Amino acid sequence: MPVLLTLLWPLERLNTGLLAVGRVIAVLALAIMVCLILGQIFWRYVLNDAPNWTEEAARFGMLWLVGLMAPLAYRQGGFVAIDIVERALPRIVAALLSLVLLGISLWVLLIAWDKGLNNHVDSLSGRGCSSSLRWPFGIEIGKCKAKFANQYQYAALWVGINLLILVNVELILRQVITVLGGGDRLKSLHHDAMAGAD
Repeated sequence: MPVLLTLLWPLERLNTGLLAVGRVIAVLALAIMVCLILGQIFWRYVLNDAPNWTEEAARFGMLWLVGLMAPLAYRQGGFVAIDIVERALPRIVAALLSLVLLGISLWVLLIAWDKGLNNHVDSLSGRGCSSSLRWPFGIEIGKCKAKFANQYQYAALWVGINLLILVNVELILRQVITVLGGGDRLKSLHHDAMAGAD
């Protein structure tokens, strides 16, 4: 048990820090996304001259918002779950079932990590350039020059998968500790989330 708690401690701290930073970035992305969408509506219906880049910029913000907030929701148990079977089982059997489901989730996340890296982040030739989103002030970067490379948008999903893997490993360690009878020595993850919000 002390070994598992020693392994869990730095991972909890790392996840708490990364997810707190991710939450701030996600809130900023949401605020920018809302402003872009409202601006798009204003320009389209009041000025009758909508810019062509606001929709793509809003999608950029949405991808990063999802990539950064999904791990936080997963850690706090905020995803939709059907837990009627788990609640009907004895405590130890339910804990073992939860551990198996976390293991399956980790396997799926590792496959997504590999696919995301190869198909969206690491592929320099296949993702293309943004159709309308450009770097400010005429800056030219990489093969897309003044336009954003699409991989900057899709990298959000791969970053989210990395964070989900870290959270999943933490949840697996917490579940193993719970199965071994040390659940009372674990801090509540909901308390960390509330403390970070203050």
